[in-house]
Amino acid sequence: MSMISRADAYQRRHRWAGLPLAVIYKFFDDQGSYLAAQITYYGVVSLFPLLLLLATILGYGLHDSQHFQRQVLDSALAQFPVVGDQVASHIHSFHGSVPGLVIGVLGCLYGGLGIVQATQNALNKIWGVPRNARHNPLRARLRSLLLLAAGGGSVIVTTVLTALGATADDYDASVGVSVRATATALAVALNVTLFMVAFKVLTARIVTFRQIRAGAIAAAVIWQALQVTGALLLGQKLKGATATYGLFAIVLGLLAWVYLGSVTVVICAEFNAVRAGGMWPRSLLAPFTDNTDLTPGDQRAYISYAETERHKSFESIDVSFGGPSPPDPAEPGS
Repeated sequence: MSMISRADAYQRRHRWAGLPLAVIYKFFDDQGSYLAAQITYYGVVSLFPLLLLLATILGYGLHDSQHFQRQVLDSALAQFPVVGDQVASHIHSFHGSVPGLVIGVLGCLYGGLGIVQATQNALNKIWGVPRNARHNPLRARLRSLLLLAAGGGSVIVTTVLTALGATADDYDASVGVSVRATATALAVALNVTLFMVAFKVLTARIVTFRQIRAGAIAAAVIWQALQVTGALLLGQKLKGATATYGLFAIVLGLLAWVYLGSVTVVICAEFNAVRAGGMWPRSLLAPFTDNTDLTPGDQRAYISYAETERHKSFESIDVSFGGPSPPDPAEPGS
């Protein structure tokens, strides 16, 4: 028996090896990197209107308020590249803008709605929901708006809790270890609830909490780790950096951070779908050659891919599997 055959037989017998491999295979079969990139696009699009909105609100607070201006200049905000220079140079002339407020709100709404819509599309593809069984455009956007309203507040709360736990010591705040641990635990609990609701509400098929629980917990823990990393990066590495370096670091850092979060959501959803659909173990060579025997997990996965593309309820899709392709005959004289 060859080394590949032994490795294939081993991963089929052991869940700890076969299940992660099946998740990775389905991630690439579903073009998970492109699904994550779509979520990332809307995530980045929503960040800049959010910054505009925050700057506008800050302008309303700074206008004609010397006490607030002094607090901002003494805070960590003034030490960040690009943003800090602008705040310090124009602190006395900051004022709110109605157009900036309107554009910021509309931009955040567009980007946030796009994030939820892209996530909804990814979950339906991951769970093999046929196109004709998915929610119509109006109903899908209504669900997205409701989840956006509920999830937006949760994301803000968890971000504040994470920043409190990760960077409090850097700003001479007397926050004990127990308080930071409590803030982190609350943030993880809120994230678990948010991911469970999102995985259930945004999938246009009936999924139970038991089917999505493991992936939601994993996504919440990884998302919390990403938030902590981001808070530490902003609080320690970027504070006081030069404007040129800081500009690239902020933009590229935000892009990488959002993409990692998107990949996390997609992979955790893939884990739920693979485990619930029995799409494992997979044949080790299935993605690379037709000359291999498909496992039942392979067949369930490929049937799901075909049924996902059904556009009409009266459209019939029948999937059958023959034997593996025979090897090419050797050329004469070889």
